[in-house]
Amino acid sequence: MRAKHPARKARGSRSRRAITLRVIADEAGVSPSTVSRIINGTAKVSDQLKVAVQAAIAKHDFRPDAAARGLALGRSLTIGVLSQAIDSPFYAEGLRGVEKRLLQAGYAALFMSGNWNEADEDRCLREFIDRGVDGIIMFSGCLADSAVRRYARRVPIVVTGRSLRGPRIFSLPVNDREGARLAARHLIEAGHRRIAFITGAENHPDGLERLSGYRTALADAAIEFDPHLVAEGNWHEDGGFRAVNGLLDSGRRFTAVFCVNDQTAHGAYLGLFRRGLKIPDDVSVVGFDDLPSSSYVLPPLTSVRQSVHELGEQSAEAILAILAGRRPRVDPPQIKVIVRESTRRL
Repeated sequence: MRAKHPARKARGSRSRRAITLRVIADEAGVSPSTVSRIINGTAKVSDQLKVAVQAAIAKHDFRPDAAARGLALGRSLTIGVLSQAIDSPFYAEGLRGVEKRLLQAGYAALFMSGNWNEADEDRCLREFIDRGVDGIIMFSGCLADSAVRRYARRVPIVVTGRSLRGPRIFSLPVNDREGARLAARHLIEAGHRRIAFITGAENHPDGLERLSGYRTALADAAIEFDPHLVAEGNWHEDGGFRAVNGLLDSGRRFTAVFCVNDQTAHGAYLGLFRRGLKIPDDVSVVGFDDLPSSSYVLPPLTSVRQSVHELGEQSAEAILAILAGRRPRVDPPQIKVIVRESTRRL
């Protein structure tokens, strides 16, 4: 009869249990309570100490017991994150930034999509609250301000991409108008006067702001606005493809195209290529958002950078500050034009 052996412990379980707050604290040169506060996002310590603690946590793969922490804090340690389209490369970058910062603080993110639909956004916020999240991060959206304020009575809310005031609400607005003005000015300073603009979907707030910035740059340079050089896209590659073909079919002359976002620009690239036009020799192209992929298209795309990854990290930092009883002190990412090979001087 084969002798019974004692049950073996899962590989790595002993070492994980052996790593305590005390081990992390000793290595970082702080107290266990300081480690706990840094993990919770409530510590008022120097960046150097935070880095030391985070390095020790990473080295030992330290994972605090989320259930125990949640019970001790009276929280679920989850944050609801509402984007407009999880499959969008733009929002994906922002969600990565949110997740990175929340994980550092021991929180988990619950992601949902609003689809630029007020009813969907309302449903998502109700779902978040029903699931007991500690706070909500909203990436832009079209839900009425009054509705957002109503939900903020239940949980604190951080809103990016729009300006909204109210109790337990913090806004991180993005200056879409200024970014578009800088993009159009870049083309104007390169000698372009016939600049087409491909918009987003009709009445989309971000798209309207970017159209306004484009028109402001033209006015500043005493260039008459030509509505026939404005074509409607849909924020996606297929919309950019159709819009640039429509502009070419119209017979209107243009030497540059400013696209409402990088995905639209990628579609415009294909449309110009199929018509035998070279970028930037025949037409210069500028995008908006500076997605990581835009550095690798041919030619690399000139684009307006508003680091959405950084915006995601900052929105997470803001919600953690509110939960810790502090007023968030974060600024929106700087907006600037990243010049690459898709534009040239005339």
